Amino acid sequence: MFFTKIDWAPSETLFKIGSFGVHYYSLMFVLAFGLGYYLMRKIFEQEKIPLENLESLFVYMVVSILLGARLGDVFFYSWDYYQDHLIEILLPIRDTGSGYTFTGFRGLASHGAVIGSLIGLYLYKRKFKEKTLLWLLDRVTIPVSLGAAFVRIGNFFNSEIVGKYSGTNFGVVFLNNRESLPRHPAQLYEAFCYFILFFILRAAYKTAKKEKEGFMIGLFFSGMFTIRFLIEFVKESQGGFEEVMPFFSTGQWLSIPLVILGLFLVFRMSKARS
Repeated sequence: MFFTKIDWAPSETLFKIGSFGVHYYSLMFVLAFGLGYYLMRKIFEQEKIPLENLESLFVYMVVSILLGARLGDVFFYSWDYYQDHLIEILLPIRDTGSGYTFTGFRGLASHGAVIGSLIGLYLYKRKFKEKTLLWLLDRVTIPVSLGAAFVRIGNFFNSEIVGKYSGTNFGVVFLNNRESLPRHPAQLYEAFCYFILFFILRAAYKTAKKEKEGFMIGLFFSGMFTIRFLIEFVKESQGGFEEVMPFFSTGQWLSIPLVILGLFLVFRMSKARS
């Protein structure tokens, strides 16, 4: 058969020198931020925005996303551990019992990253006053959609946020999770769709639609969370409130209002006069 299962048991570390190692997940974040900076620089240059404003934006976003993601994991998921290991909250190390080992950027919660990035953009906007907040949100969607794809690839390397069992010989066997049956590579499905969304947003930016403030962020919300809603059908449950709200997963219920908001912005801005 053309489609068959793949045994997946990669090392999480790209290379290691002593106790220091570069992890694939960390590398995906570096790629996301690096390419995001490059894309926003092109946008700022094209629209004649002072590049010193971009430097500030980059600092605000990197700090707020990483700090928000880290604190989200600490306080919402792992406080029982970190209350006795406070030094590990902001340092990429882990107590092994006989000393500390470098772990890279691990233990990051996406919802904490969202909260952190929104706070970061709000604080940045208080300083950056040449354009509106919607203008900024519209353009940030381009690097964010690309970054989301790289994060999902990082999840694949970490054998986390896995798909459901395929029930066939097609899929990925996550040997690092001590499994023997193939699952849908939901992380790769999602990453591939986010790449497509990135190209759609880039194409939209090259049209007059970019002048309709709110259109790009609307397209991002409707596209991103439609993808999330559909991929959830083949993704293993992450828990939540599915027992009290059946029929859909928690991720799907949370996606519905954002899809509606996105479609509202898209159609509202499409009908607005130029």
